[in-house]
Amino acid sequence: MNIELKNKFLYFRNYKLKCSIGKRGISIKKREGDKKTPKGEFKLKYILYRKDRIINLKTKLKKIAINKKMGWCDDINSDSYNKIINFPFKYSAEKLWKKENVYDIIIIIDYNLNQVKKKKGSAIFLHIAKKKYQPTAGCIAVSKKNIKLIASEINKKTKLKIF
Repeated sequence: MNIELKNKFLYFRNYKLKCSIGKRGISIKKREGDKKTPKGEFKLKYILYRKDRIINLKTKLKKIAINKKMGWCDDINSDSYNKIINFPFKYSAEKLWKKENVYDIIIIIDYNLNQVKKKKGSAIFLHIAKKKYQPTAGCIAVSKKNIKLIASEINKKTKLKIF
């Protein structure tokens, strides 16, 4: 099964799910901090989730519980760029344990993860959207109900195609 993103909707099987994307649209030339969603075809690697808020998450992908010290490095000067880190951390990184629910479930998109290229973009996730589907900094965001649906349907062979 593959998922396709077209015109701010995700399509798979018989589903059409509303989503938000990067504030500056979709680009083949994604750069760190440009607020664009990368164009291309990507595997979905694993899932990070808040086990204090999400009970019984069904998925065939590997699940990792988020803890209060976890973050994702977005600093091009760090050897940990575009990787999970633990705080305290001397470089810039995004906290994964958030008060709001946007990171209660995070599906890691295989963008710039293998042979990481500095400045190519980091922390490209499929996560929970804000209430009015406000644009993201480059991620794809869907409702909590829909991210649970996606998590239950995907596997290691699933590809996300962003047009």
